[in-house]
Amino acid sequence: MPENAGSPKKLQNNRAALSHKVGYALRHPGRISPYLKRATRDAWLRWHHPDHVSYYRAVMASDTRRNPEAAVGSQTHDRWLALGRMQFDYLAEHGLRPDHRMLDIGCGNLRGGWRFIQYLDPGNYYGIDISPDILIAAKATLAERGLQERLPHLTLTHDLRLEFLPADHFDVVHAHSVFSHSPLPVIEECLAHIGRVLTPTGFFDFTFDRTEGAEHQVLREDFYYRTETLLSLAASQGLHARFMADWEKRPHGQSKIRVSRAELSATGAVTS
Repeated sequence: MPENAGSPKKLQNNRAALSHKVGYALRHPGRISPYLKRATRDAWLRWHHPDHVSYYRAVMASDTRRNPEAAVGSQTHDRWLALGRMQFDYLAEHGLRPDHRMLDIGCGNLRGGWRFIQYLDPGNYYGIDISPDILIAAKATLAERGLQERLPHLTLTHDLRLEFLPADHFDVVHAHSVFSHSPLPVIEECLAHIGRVLTPTGFFDFTFDRTEGAEHQVLREDFYYRTETLLSLAASQGLHARFMADWEKRPHGQSKIRVSRAELSATGAVTS
């Protein structure tokens, strides 16, 4: 399970620092060998796939072959179910309705997606992902859950320019554990184009790994950002953004920001 997003001490950690790695290894000696194996694999993949999207697509292919649920960050099936329920419950509490059109960026193997598909009117769920392997796993989830008649859209993408999607179309856009694996240019690309596909009253929720210390990355897989960095990046694209403090109450290791074309209230609701 990820570290508590709200722990002040852990929010100061720089996981890329040698001192942190040594201390972590001393506390968890059993994790040294798996880490070294992953670091070796990732170095090989970065050598063969220098751009980030191709690299992370290769990471997902490798992880999905082992276990599709673990590939999206769930080490057990119960945790997979719990994280999906957490995503769904939060958006339902924030006004998601069956008639809304939803875009799920980084839909994975439908950890949360199958619940949204089940809830939304047929045809109102659009899931995109950079990994063909995880989308094949998503189709298996659809079949296992008997959701074929809900007519979800599942699309492979190589970037987040979203040019294949219509303007003013989505009431809710969702990216869970996507920006936590994305360098800043990928996040900036998404924020530069997300406003076009949102309805005037729509919103985009994304989670991220938060730090209050130095921003850093680990193995080019996990990226840690200060809240102010992402809020400023959204503002630079003409978007309104707010840190969603109520998400912090949930047992998840990441934080959440909501952006919209219109101004947000103190609770994250669109006010105009």
